Amino acid sequence: MELIRMRNILLLGASGSIGSQTLDIILNNPDRFTLKGISIGHQVNKLPLIIEKFPSVSYVCLQEEKDYSKQKELYPNIKFYFGDEGLILIIKECLCDMVVNALVGFAGLFPSIAALKENKILCLANKESLVVGGKFVFDELLKGHGKLYPIDSEHVAIAKLLSCVKKEDVKNIWITASGGPFRKKSREELTNVTPSEALNHPTWHMGAKISIDSATMMNKGFEVIEAKWLYDFPLSNIKVILHDESKVHSLLELKDGSFIADVSNPDMHGPIEYALFESDVEFKPTHVAKIEDLPSCHFHQFNPSRFIAVNICLAAFKRGGTATAILNGANEEAVYSFLDNKIGFLEIEEVVSLALSSLKVIDNPTLDEVKLADRLSRQFVKDYVRRRK
Repeated sequence: MELIRMRNILLLGASGSIGSQTLDIILNNPDRFTLKGISIGHQVNKLPLIIEKFPSVSYVCLQEEKDYSKQKELYPNIKFYFGDEGLILIIKECLCDMVVNALVGFAGLFPSIAALKENKILCLANKESLVVGGKFVFDELLKGHGKLYPIDSEHVAIAKLLSCVKKEDVKNIWITASGGPFRKKSREELTNVTPSEALNHPTWHMGAKISIDSATMMNKGFEVIEAKWLYDFPLSNIKVILHDESKVHSLLELKDGSFIADVSNPDMHGPIEYALFESDVEFKPTHVAKIEDLPSCHFHQFNPSRFIAVNICLAAFKRGGTATAILNGANEEAVYSFLDNKIGFLEIEEVVSLALSSLKVIDNPTLDEVKLADRLSRQFVKDYVRRRK
């Protein structure tokens, strides 16, 4: 009988949507997981409750130095860190064997690389780690003894489906997309949509940034790039299909003409559990789908001229070098500008395309050059917003 191994976990982004659900799973599985450390960014107000629920927490990273100084006095038995450098230090010093990266945006890339350098098990919800730095992440993965498990409904679905068939029998991977809250609107109707409308996703409950990326479909372009890195299929064989109900998370089209699909409720607890339990499906799930409750499934052809963000992503990936860093940095800045009512919804795609066509792309970049490309793309969008006023 195989012994069940306890995992000591460092959770980066504990105050966000994925982080909160990860805390639920850790709390409900005390025989499998111990929470050793967290990062909570600016959400210092959430720290007392987390520490109350998880007295095992001995390492905490905050964003601001002023918060670091205050909390250090309040909790003398906990080791505190702050800022981007603090995220790298906590990974090095926390006595854990698993790092859950639920950080949002480019900020998650360097912690992902650091976790793999330390030969940790990396449970990765941070899309940007692979979109911007897939080469660097996989270089570390291949060099050391770390492992990577994606936290994403589509990529977990693909992993499960590929475990059931021979890779050479697969013709295409199909990644489903809800189309977001505006899936039935024409591009003309999107001109004046508001942030509150864009945040109102029809089937998923997510954080603000990814909700907007879902509305633009930028996240689907990111997911195709992630699938390319994770499963090494030609980009032309990773396809997108619109699916209203968000119950089918991905499909494999086999060479014999049949399809196999992963079907479950639109709930991130499942993908998080799959990663935390290291693809062992014998865990007791938080939420169980009943087959009689699953509705009819409706699929629609993906129209790239309607959802142009996907092609913007794929073009950046094909260009290579720092193009995906420009893509992501410009998109992040544009999304937050939209949320602040500084630009319109369709301008997100427009300014990202402008950044990609205007900024120099460096081939075979170093990590420092990737960081520079991120900074320059953000500044490009800030300048665009300033000129727009």
